[in-house]
Amino acid sequence: MESCLRRGGAASSAVLLALGLTVVGGFALAAEQKSAAYPYSGPPAAEPKPLQVLLITGCDYPGHVWRETTPVLAAALREDARVDVRVLEDAHFLDSGALARYQVVVLHYMNWRTPAPGAAAQQNLRQFVERGGGLVLVHFACGAWLEWPGFASLAGRTWNPKLRGHDPRGPFRVEIVAPEHPITKGLAAFETNDELYTCLEGAVPVEVLAKARSRVDGKDYPMAFVLQVGRGRVFHSPLGHDVKAFNPTTLALFRRGVAWAAGLPVAAP
Repeated sequence: MESCLRRGGAASSAVLLALGLTVVGGFALAAEQKSAAYPYSGPPAAEPKPLQVLLITGCDYPGHVWRETTPVLAAALREDARVDVRVLEDAHFLDSGALARYQVVVLHYMNWRTPAPGAAAQQNLRQFVERGGGLVLVHFACGAWLEWPGFASLAGRTWNPKLRGHDPRGPFRVEIVAPEHPITKGLAAFETNDELYTCLEGAVPVEVLAKARSRVDGKDYPMAFVLQVGRGRVFHSPLGHDVKAFNPTTLALFRRGVAWAAGLPVAAP
């Protein structure tokens, strides 16, 4: 009798164990089938942004602290949700065929007492713009490549070191002179604290979007302008001496200038 009970208990335990294994196996099989049907590949990849922007910096006149201004400028450009900004501190990247990956080049750069990228970069940058790429010049980028005569036809206006450089740093009013242009549409005249450049010259036709009057000589000077180079668009502003000069409206000009140079609709201010 006792041995029968033992045998019966052992049999019951075996049955329960078998039932347990069957249930667990069923769950495992269901999980495996679900995993096969819905394989996990990690979090979804971010949608690629349509506007790839290359911001070239890394060298400038010592009074222009690019290490402070570059992050401010890059952050302002990224406020446009369509824009992906890559910051490079080596202008020699312009030698590379990889330049074709970008839609807009932003020059926050001036090769102060440093050899600028040579003929290969010059030809590469020119072809980039002529074939439809956008170019944006910030503040003293007008003084880059003084040894390259062709730079003037890309920049529209360039620094002439023989001219008076700028008014004493201080406040002045920037007037919008092209209120219907996509870059300046909806923007009002604004006050800034910056260097009012009076040293730009050039013969290439440009469309002036904004101007300011010098306190020194009483003349008006362009503070933002655009031009067409081949199939490409160029936006140029000598504003942006330092972080203080990068006020919200000045940053909006550059952000809108990037979108326009890329041929995209300009976001409302």
